[in-house]
Amino acid sequence: MPILLKKQIVSTNMKQIQAIFLAISISLVLVLFSSCSVTKKVAENNSAYLFVYFTGNAKTDEAIRFAISKDGYNYYALNDNKPVIASETISTTGGVRDPHILRGTDGTFYMTVTDLQTANGWDNQAMILLKSTDLVNWTSSKVDISKVFSGFKDVTRVWAPQTIYDAKAKKYMLYFSMLQPGGKDIVYYSYANKDFTALETVPKQLFFSPTKGSCIDADIIEKDGKFHLFLKTEDTADKGIKVAISDKLTSGYVLKDEYVDQTNESVEGSGVFKLNNSDTYILMYDMYRKGKYQFTSSTDLKNFKVIDENISMNFHPRHGTVLPITKTEAQRLIDKFGWFSNGAVATQSAAIKQNNIVVDVENKKMLLPVKSGTDLKHFDPEFKTNQGVSVSPSAAQDFSQKAVKYDFELGDLGKMTVDVEALVRNNPSLTGYYADPEILYSNKDNRFHLYPTSDGFFEWSGDSFKSFSSTNLVDWTDDGILLDLKKDVVWTDVKAWAPAAAEKKINGQYKYFFYYTGEGKIGVAVSDNPQGPFTDIGKPLVATKPNGITRGQIIDPDVFTDPVSGKSYLYYGNGFMVGVELNDDMISVKENTLTVLKPDRTFREGTEVFYRKGKYYFLWSEDDTRSENYRVRYATSDSPLGNFNIPTDNLILAKDPSQGIYGTGHNSVIQIPGTDEWYMVYHRFTIPKGITMGRSAGYNREVCIDRLYFDEEGNIIAAKPTLEGIQPLKK
Repeated sequence: MPILLKKQIVSTNMKQIQAIFLAISISLVLVLFSSCSVTKKVAENNSAYLFVYFTGNAKTDEAIRFAISKDGYNYYALNDNKPVIASETISTTGGVRDPHILRGTDGTFYMTVTDLQTANGWDNQAMILLKSTDLVNWTSSKVDISKVFSGFKDVTRVWAPQTIYDAKAKKYMLYFSMLQPGGKDIVYYSYANKDFTALETVPKQLFFSPTKGSCIDADIIEKDGKFHLFLKTEDTADKGIKVAISDKLTSGYVLKDEYVDQTNESVEGSGVFKLNNSDTYILMYDMYRKGKYQFTSSTDLKNFKVIDENISMNFHPRHGTVLPITKTEAQRLIDKFGWFSNGAVATQSAAIKQNNIVVDVENKKMLLPVKSGTDLKHFDPEFKTNQGVSVSPSAAQDFSQKAVKYDFELGDLGKMTVDVEALVRNNPSLTGYYADPEILYSNKDNRFHLYPTSDGFFEWSGDSFKSFSSTNLVDWTDDGILLDLKKDVVWTDVKAWAPAAAEKKINGQYKYFFYYTGEGKIGVAVSDNPQGPFTDIGKPLVATKPNGITRGQIIDPDVFTDPVSGKSYLYYGNGFMVGVELNDDMISVKENTLTVLKPDRTFREGTEVFYRKGKYYFLWSEDDTRSENYRVRYATSDSPLGNFNIPTDNLILAKDPSQGIYGTGHNSVIQIPGTDEWYMVYHRFTIPKGITMGRSAGYNREVCIDRLYFDEEGNIIAAKPTLEGIQPLKK
């Protein structure tokens, strides 16, 4: 072959090689550039956080809820803190707990929950697997371990399942704790099938406590090639959150001695997530006995610092997880569920009845109940927002004719336009939580005086009484504490309940007598003024039940002065009704007049007696004050201690679900002096939260006033409980 031809061939080959090399180089650069761009894009897009949680042990609490955050510190409930998925549609028990959420390598979202409704006990056998492509629409599958795997047919607990991607197996691995008869709770793992609808491998042991105690609530995160398994140990003398570390996902975990939780309180449900665009990790855990979460931060997953001062939530979560999400995903969740709810935005105007603000997230509406006399043409709610939230407009607006549109923005994640309405609502009559109201008109100062039970305390644990006064039954002045059991009473210092009061002229001077319940006995205190302060007589007025009465409680006194005879009577009892004449001193009883009265079987408590046009009216409350069906019935009599005439239809106050009014009862009645105008003073569940609070609504009650009417025969016409209340009396 000629030399020239050889050079030409070599030259041609070299050019081809160079071209190929150049193409490969460019491709590699493009691939690397593309990869970096994708990584950078993902990092930039993860600009928010989704908190998935449940809220408690009640049936309505055991459901999946969502909250959203811009910064990982300040969280706002979506869907007004209501479930985003109905538990009864996905579970075998009707309840779910311990939700865990994961973003898959393919962009699909995977969620797992414990299939458990604790109203039926703490044993369960199933978990639920959920899958979504958009965080809004989910498909679900039930996995009953006892039925799928014969080796676990006797399993009694299957708790807190979580998911992680096993890069080596190229599958999604679920890990969870299980308990079998005679054993301890042990963390197992199994792989999900391709569709994430079932488990395809027999569960294997992943971790157990080397001290032979139970371990639950495992949470795994990878850092620097090592897998950190956080879990709760439940040894008798060694309870808390610890971490076990391994080089492998499925084996080799070594438990560290140190606790990583930073509290002495009982904890569970730890969850770890990494802040977006940061080297900081957040370890959070459920302080379940305190009803709160604690957040800690770390950069090495070894040393943790409490950062609770930086955290805010307008909800109370239980055992959940946090997932970083994109702005687009956050907006999609906001569009679907709405982030705005009670507690997300506060109002500072003193004219607003804060406990009664109603937020309708679904219809994007808010109702601000305001006090009588508020100028609605020039009214500023004075919205106060938490960090990352803005609201406009910010000045006084005209609310007199229609709702005003407000824009609430959660940073750049999403905006909600809400129709805000302000309405004068005179119910509740008092600001705050009060119950069992007694009302008195004082001839000494020509004012009405209200004496309620101080409410809002767990299990009715209040220990003092306040009084309020008014000239028009609408605008009430807080006159302060009139009797403090801990300071003013020697024979009891707890359970200050259900007072009654009387005005009596003794030796030409007005005296005031305050009857009350203290620790299941009736006491009495005396004052020269209707607002007190009152001086207790130093011993119970009534401390024992009548002969033959073995049930019920000595509570709920009522005092009545008969305008016909001038005699005064004391009534009391829960489960039984007693009437007894008071001596002229009003602080002792005529024992020989004590009478066990006999209303019908609807009687529970809260006797109220008044006189009108020749008839004595006896009112009482039926059912339990914690029940939405708490209500008032009545009878009439010809005597303060006589037999009862019980009308066929004697229900005169009851709930009205159409207005969201529940738990109406334990009333008193007031006649406007010199008129035949009557009013009923009663309590109800707080609105709007009460009906969602379960039995706790029974000590979160509010005092209301509505008109009371009679027909021509003197029968009481059923009172209509209202939100608006009454108009101020004309002077």
